[in-house]
Amino acid sequence: MKPSRLNACGEWVLDRFPLASLWKDHMTHYYAPKNFNFWYFFGSLALLVLVNQFITGILLTMNYKPDAKLAFDSVEYIMRDVSWGWLVRYMHSTGASAFFIVVYLHMFRGIMYGSFKQPRELIWIFGMLIFVALMAEAFMGYLLPWGQMSYWGAQVIISLFSAIPVIGDDLSLWLRGDYVVSDATLNRFFAFHVIAVPLVLVMLVFMHIVALHEVGSNNPDGIDIKKLKDKDGIPLDGIPFHPYYSVKDIAGVGVFLIFFATIIFYMPEMGGYFLEHANFIPADPMKTPEHIAPLWYFTPFYAILRAIPDKFAGVIGMGGAIVVLFLLPWLDRNPVRSIRYRGGIYKKALALFVISFIALGYLGTQPATPVMTNIARVFTAIYFGFFLLMPIYTRWEKTKPVPERVTMDLTLEEQFPAICEVFEEITEAASAPDDDGHQHAFRSVFFSRRPNPEGMRNVATRLAKKLKKSLD
Repeated sequence: MKPSRLNACGEWVLDRFPLASLWKDHMTHYYAPKNFNFWYFFGSLALLVLVNQFITGILLTMNYKPDAKLAFDSVEYIMRDVSWGWLVRYMHSTGASAFFIVVYLHMFRGIMYGSFKQPRELIWIFGMLIFVALMAEAFMGYLLPWGQMSYWGAQVIISLFSAIPVIGDDLSLWLRGDYVVSDATLNRFFAFHVIAVPLVLVMLVFMHIVALHEVGSNNPDGIDIKKLKDKDGIPLDGIPFHPYYSVKDIAGVGVFLIFFATIIFYMPEMGGYFLEHANFIPADPMKTPEHIAPLWYFTPFYAILRAIPDKFAGVIGMGGAIVVLFLLPWLDRNPVRSIRYRGGIYKKALALFVISFIALGYLGTQPATPVMTNIARVFTAIYFGFFLLMPIYTRWEKTKPVPERVTMDLTLEEQFPAICEVFEEITEAASAPDDDGHQHAFRSVFFSRRPNPEGMRNVATRLAKKLKKSLD
């Protein structure tokens, strides 16, 4: 086809579909703050992993059998006999854990820099709905391999719904489609996992991005860049998302894929955290595993469930741990967004929250002994205290002055002289080799210096003082 005909065909499409205006509004003419840092990689990485899950999921369904008698064998068939089936399956299972890693880090960045505060409350709510849909998608996909842990994990989780007054038993029965987890349950979960929840996820991701581009992105300083514009209406502290951040995100994707591929090819089970050992055994309704626990990304909420003695109260606590995240924009009463300019109270509270979340995640993987349960109760109190006490302590804290314009972090090139100075301080020249040939290794450039204990102490002291100052 001649170029003129191709151009005419392209113009015909553009006259009927606003592709050019969409690209302009959401890429080339969408101005993002110029001071994005490392934490802003995780939004685009979450989108990348979502696409990976869709593609690998479609490929897996081509050979998977949603039948209680055939499901486990079909997964083994994919792993052993389908060309590259093992790779597709590991990309999907590793992608599920990678999805939660980047989403948790993305949420933490929002909490740290105040991305949930006015006018971005709706963006936060859409993001939390994506998180809930993602948890439902992961839970339903967890049953599909029909292994021991997936079968009994589904049995335990579904039984929790029976603790809900009035409707609990009917709801549990509807979810299972039977009185026990069976073939009917597998078919229901397969339909939800492959069709229903992915459609909801796509819709929520679309609304999340549209809402974000409507009010604009937050930044590490928590400043609205739309307040200061030039004569053409372009934010003074903004740069076009494409090509600047789209190219920068490619670098982040490259680093992410290195870790992602390393796990897939060398440690796809990740010691039983990404793929549990019991799930390589076919489901046996007559044999309960010694210790039933969900996958790692559910364990903080599972630990909260077990920490509360009453079953119904535990379900309320587990659900409340997620619901309270939705209320974050209205719990935080401090007008300052970014943690850079907030007081030490919030920084300490956030540090305790992170510690409690990680600790609950670990405790959820361990057997429920009395000691572990009591420790889980302490961290559960810290978890909820971070949110429920927020209206009080966010009013008390003293904040720093917020700058009018965004501040820029130093680039690696600008930081290089300071890095060299620190290296000079923490090392010292190695002694020259003797005439008899000893210490020949120190003649090389790499071994020409050795650690300097005094310099290392000085650097550590300065870092500790700087950290203390940032928390005050």
